[in-house]
Amino acid sequence: MTIEFWLAIAGLVAVALAILLPPLFKTAPLHDADGETRNKAIARQQLAELKQQLQDGVLTQSQFDAQYQELQLALLDEIQQDAPAKAALRPGTGRWVIPLLGLAVPVLSLFLYLTLGEPQALAKAELAQNQAKAADNVQNMVAALAQRLQQQPDDLEGWMMLGRAYLYMQQYDSAAQAFAELNRRKPNEPAVMLHYADALSMARNGQMRGEPAALVYQALTLVPEDHTALWLGGMAKAEEGDFAQAIAYWQKLSAMLPEQDETRQQLQKMIAMAEAETQQGTAGTPATTPVEIKIDAALSDELKTKAKPDDTLFVYAQALSGPKMPLAIVKQQVKDLPLQAVLNDSMAMQPQTHLADFKQLRIVARISKSGNAMPQPGDLVGSAEVNLDGSPTAAVSVTIDQELK
Repeated sequence: MTIEFWLAIAGLVAVALAILLPPLFKTAPLHDADGETRNKAIARQQLAELKQQLQDGVLTQSQFDAQYQELQLALLDEIQQDAPAKAALRPGTGRWVIPLLGLAVPVLSLFLYLTLGEPQALAKAELAQNQAKAADNVQNMVAALAQRLQQQPDDLEGWMMLGRAYLYMQQYDSAAQAFAELNRRKPNEPAVMLHYADALSMARNGQMRGEPAALVYQALTLVPEDHTALWLGGMAKAEEGDFAQAIAYWQKLSAMLPEQDETRQQLQKMIAMAEAETQQGTAGTPATTPVEIKIDAALSDELKTKAKPDDTLFVYAQALSGPKMPLAIVKQQVKDLPLQAVLNDSMAMQPQTHLADFKQLRIVARISKSGNAMPQPGDLVGSAEVNLDGSPTAAVSVTIDQELK
C-alpha cells in the first residue's frame, strides 16, 4: 500500500477523534458548582422562619418539629440527586476515557478494514491501471508502425514486427494480412510462410485446411527439420485424417527435443491420440480415397489490360449441383498467371469436406480487384467442369475470359 493511502486513513481517524474527544475536556459550569451552597442557604432561611413562627405562637412545638423534619428530608433529597450530576461535571472526571479512545479508534478501524475490507484492493487497482496503460501504449505503437509501413512498404522487418504484434494482441485477421504482405514481398521464405500459416489458422479458429496447410507443406520442403513446420505439418495432416503422416512428423520433432522438454510431453499425448484414431479407422470402414485436381489457369489476351499484377486470384472448386460455396480454394495473384495449382482436401473450406464425395465439380478462376472472396461487378472470371467418376486424379484447364457485370 502506498504512503498516500495510509495518510488518508490517518486523516479519517483524526477527524473521528476530533469529534469524540473535545466533550471530555469540558468542565462543569460555575453556577452548577454553587448549587449546593444555594440549597443550604434556602434551607437556613426556611428554618429561621419556622423558629420565628414557633416564638410568635403561630406554630405549636409539635407542628414545628414536623415541618423541621420535612425540611431536613427535602434538603437531603436534593443533595443526593445533585451528587451524581456534579460528579459527572467535576473537572477531570471521566478523562481516563480519552487515551482509551485515542488508541481504540485507530486500532478498531484497522481491524475492521483488514477483516471486512480488501487489503490488496489498492494494489490490484494500480496493477489494472498499469496494464491498461501498457495495452494502450502497445496499441498506439502498433498503429504507428502500421501507418509508417504505409509510407515505407519495403521495410520487411517492419512487416514481420507488425504481424507478430497483431498475434500478441490476438488480432489474427490483421496478423494474417501483415504476413500475407510480407510473404508477397519476400516469397519462399520458410519463417514467413510459417508465420502466415499460423496466423491464417488462428483467424479460422485453428483450422489448418486450405491455404495454411499448403504454406506449411511448402515450408517443409525447404526446411524439413524446422520445429514449427513439423508441429504445424502434423496438425494439418491430423486435420486431414492422415494420422500416419501426422505421427511421422511429430515423432521426428519429438526426437529432436530434450528429454524433459514440455513440448515433447505434449507431443507424446498427441501421438497417442493419433494412434488411437488410426486404430479406430482401421477397424471401421475404409476412408474414401483422396482426390487431387490439377489445374492450369490462364488469363485471356483480351482481358489482360483490365487486371493488375497485384490483383487477387482465387482458384476454387464448387459442386456442379447444389450449394455454390467453394469446397476447396487456392489464393494467389495475377502476376502468378499462368498458374499451375493442385486442389485437394487439404484446401477444403470445411474439415468434413471431401472432393471425392462429388462426381461433378466446377473449377472457377476469378480475379478480384477488391480482394473480396465474394464475387463483385468488375471481377474477371473463367470456369470449367470436371467429371471425377471415382478417379483419384483429374486435370482441367481454365481460361479467365469473362467480366462480371
